[in-house]
Amino acid sequence: MTTPENQAAEALRAAAPILLGAGPRAAAAEAPPPGETWNLPGGTAWVYFGEGNRHLTRPVLLADGFNSGPSDLDLSWEHFERGPFPLISELRRRGRDVVLVGYDERSASILDNATVATAAVLEAIARRVGGHPLTVGGFSMGGLVTRYALARMEAERIDHQTAVYFSYDSPHTGAWIPIALQAFAHYIKRINAGFSRQINSPAAQQLLWRHIADWDDKPAVSPLRTEFLARLAEVGDWPRRPRLLALANGPGDGSGNGIRPGVPAVIGKGLAVAGTELLTQSEGDARLVARLRVVTPPPAKEVRTDHLPAFDGAPGGTLEGFGILADTLNKLVLLGYGVENPVREHCFVPAVSAVAIREPDTAADLYAAIDELPPEESPLDEFVLASQNEGHTLITEELSTWLLDRLP
Repeated sequence: MTTPENQAAEALRAAAPILLGAGPRAAAAEAPPPGETWNLPGGTAWVYFGEGNRHLTRPVLLADGFNSGPSDLDLSWEHFERGPFPLISELRRRGRDVVLVGYDERSASILDNATVATAAVLEAIARRVGGHPLTVGGFSMGGLVTRYALARMEAERIDHQTAVYFSYDSPHTGAWIPIALQAFAHYIKRINAGFSRQINSPAAQQLLWRHIADWDDKPAVSPLRTEFLARLAEVGDWPRRPRLLALANGPGDGSGNGIRPGVPAVIGKGLAVAGTELLTQSEGDARLVARLRVVTPPPAKEVRTDHLPAFDGAPGGTLEGFGILADTLNKLVLLGYGVENPVREHCFVPAVSAVAIREPDTAADLYAAIDELPPEESPLDEFVLASQNEGHTLITEELSTWLLDRLP
């Protein structure tokens, strides 16, 4: 017998998976055809020659970030070119050859995707005309992929011929997905498993400062993150030969993004989710972060956390994690999944993480005024912070021109 509960469960089961990621999520306009396409082990590189260049001459390699599934050239082009600042066009105008490095699976281990970046570096060296040094870096996870790839090449005495390494809002000391969102992802995995698979993917576990593998787990450092950091340490943590640069989408004055702790972010209103409530993270012991009820009889399951700082409002690059979830559920509003969404975004990459100056373990570290700290606390040669909190990996003129002026 078909019941309303069964119908609601089937609707969510048939819906598209809920996936978190920066940049465009919907279908994008088609990217222009690249000058060359390189098929790499585990990935692909798309090459756009600089103005006046008929061959690879002054290569700039840009590695893709985290999501689920293969890298998408159209979405990458949309992100880099059709936002506030057309980074690819400006690179090409300055005679730089842009090599977009993508992966067959963006949620695979950072260690595995580093082999894609390594192959792209070697391919660029083999195809380059002349001796101009490489610039190699990435956006979000791509900054960690290329950081490890270059450091491992040095440890193996492979000449990467790279003069500048850069990361653009990369989580060097950890990224943050609210425990409330992680718990919701795992709570619905029986009827829609995509969100849970993404949170439990190798790359997500390596990136996240704190992770839960099931809805009622206690937040902890994932063993996969511990292993990744150990592997990074084995190759020296950072490449030593290139100049190390980092860009952050958060400010350096310690000012948060205005999101208050402990307030409702997603509130279930439809019959299928009545009783569900996701709250922003608050500091302290036994702090309620979620009530979970999706196509199950009441009462809702409660999720509480201990000893976590008020992460969602911290300075740094933001992600519309709560908003992505709410938008997906509201597409099923007629089937009982309607929600209210008072808070759409949360801090995703803290500013202290993007410039590798602090571990975000406490509120004092997370909200540190970086501008007042000795720059030598960071292992980087130079870094820049945005003048305000903005979207994670948002391509702005403020940050992009700083990078462009420092290319070899």
